[in-house]
Amino acid sequence: MRVLIAGASGFIGTTLVERLAAAGHEVMRLVRRRTESPEEVTWSPAAGIIDFTIMDRVDAVINLSGASLSHLPWTKSYRGEILESRVSATRTLADAMRKARTPPAVFLSGSAVGYYGNRPGELLTEAAPAGNGFLADIVARWEKAAALAPHETRTVNLRTGLVIGRGGAMKPVGLLTKLGVSARLGTGGQHWPWIALDDEVAAIMHLLDSPLVGPVNIVGPTPATADRVMSAMAQQMHRPYSLAVPERVLEAALGQAADDLLLASAKVVPHRLVDDGFAFAHETVESAIEAMLSSPARAR
Repeated sequence: MRVLIAGASGFIGTTLVERLAAAGHEVMRLVRRRTESPEEVTWSPAAGIIDFTIMDRVDAVINLSGASLSHLPWTKSYRGEILESRVSATRTLADAMRKARTPPAVFLSGSAVGYYGNRPGELLTEAAPAGNGFLADIVARWEKAAALAPHETRTVNLRTGLVIGRGGAMKPVGLLTKLGVSARLGTGGQHWPWIALDDEVAAIMHLLDSPLVGPVNIVGPTPATADRVMSAMAQQMHRPYSLAVPERVLEAALGQAADDLLLASAKVVPHRLVDDGFAFAHETVESAIEAMLSSPARAR
């Protein structure tokens, strides 16, 4: 396939580009600067600017564009950036596809398990309704923008959990653990949907050829609590794990981000992905963390 990627230089995108190329796909990258190679296409998602004719020349579009959720604190202006960076990029891509004479066959659009909100005690498949809260609202609007893609384009919403790899949200977790100040966050019993970076990329590649349409939970097959994630990290790095940070302290320090990222509980399962025959390389969060720690650090 010839695949156009938005967010190709990001944490997930960098590995995805490598794996797609290794599998024989031709990768085109959307960039927000002057192009430096024939494989690059300039766009300005915030302004809705893109050469829509590129959509006539690609088989699939993968959208991983969006401001990082791990950038803290979430000030009022940054909350606006989290929303607009996702919605504007997705809308710009969908609009361009609608203008194409022969739109791409596949649109894999970024999404997140934040769609479900804080749902302790529930088992959440793709059939679960939207939750409440800042992230739930963002994801609902994000997926609504993806739905603007033409009807002949198979559109999939990649509802991704915490990606276990060298980067993203795990970067600050790794630093705190290395310094010996990793801690239980709140009760530690809240479920954190997670997935190994290798499986995240493999799942995206799987969905290029899959018949699935609509939301797909991109999470590991064995749910894990925050305490299990944090303690596994400390154990495998041979660092202490004896501190605890009460919920009220997290909320005072981080506000909305504490509630939506760290304290929310969502026991999400990859129901549709498993039913579609996807095989996970890492079925437990311990396996994912071991793979992350044994992988070489990237030069950035």
